[in-house]
Amino acid sequence: MPAPPIVLRPPDARQGPGPMPGALIEAIDPAVNRLVARTLPGGRRATGVGFGTELAQLRPYEPGDDVRHIDAAGSARTGTLHVRVHVPERALTTWLVLDISPSMAFGSSRRLKADVAEGAALVFARLGLRRAGSVGVVAFGGPEGPRVLPPRGSKPGMIALRKLLAQGVVPDGQGASAALGTALSRALRLATRPGLVVVISDFRDQHDWVRRLGALHLRHALIAIEISDPLESELPALGRLAVVDPESGDLVEVNSSNRLLRERFAALERERRAEVAAELRRLGVRHVQLSTDQDWLLELGRRI
Repeated sequence: MPAPPIVLRPPDARQGPGPMPGALIEAIDPAVNRLVARTLPGGRRATGVGFGTELAQLRPYEPGDDVRHIDAAGSARTGTLHVRVHVPERALTTWLVLDISPSMAFGSSRRLKADVAEGAALVFARLGLRRAGSVGVVAFGGPEGPRVLPPRGSKPGMIALRKLLAQGVVPDGQGASAALGTALSRALRLATRPGLVVVISDFRDQHDWVRRLGALHLRHALIAIEISDPLESELPALGRLAVVDPESGDLVEVNSSNRLLRERFAALERERRAEVAAELRRLGVRHVQLSTDQDWLLELGRRI
């Protein structure tokens, strides 16, 4: 008999992303647009003419034209009324590669890593749905492989994402190895047209994801959102601890009073994070680091 499907479960300590002022989200939009315009291969103009931001031509005014589009300079120069005709903005598809592995259900400060990931996903979905855009999701972290939400526009796209986020993360002990690399490969196959790909993860998966991320970056504008918690960087001195690996469920007993052990733990974590940062920098990927003890939305706006 096939194994029963993995049921996602909201963590007990779930707080949610917290306040998300619309003004802060809107302030991020220009930076994202600049990143997309600078990194997407080829032109991004749509065919035809209509409403948009890029001027296509001036033509004589005709009865029924919107008077708001009358071009004062062109009309004065020619002596007859002229209106502006613009190239419509091309609808852009945004893909969210979202980590819902068990390690995301951890947090020792304001909220869990999954809460910050939820907020980041909602921000980029909201921005991606503007200007007739659409949003697709590749959620990864469980043994069944990535869960895919096909690109949808407007309200259906946001509803589908919210439903997925409300389900929570993969239960402890049921994480999958190489899940990030598998999800990136799936996104590479699904995202056939150039667009924006936002990877939201703690990047604790040590398996082969760098090469696949690089392949995505050749075709798409790419942002990597790395989410961490302060307690992951420094082991507190609390005596003997029984620690469970959330991904595998393995139990490890350690003596956290051992200074050398704590120093080695901190050194390994610094090396791991430095390696992630170095790989993303080498690939030329925009790398944004968020922590559970920050005002994550304000930090996202500063670093994007």
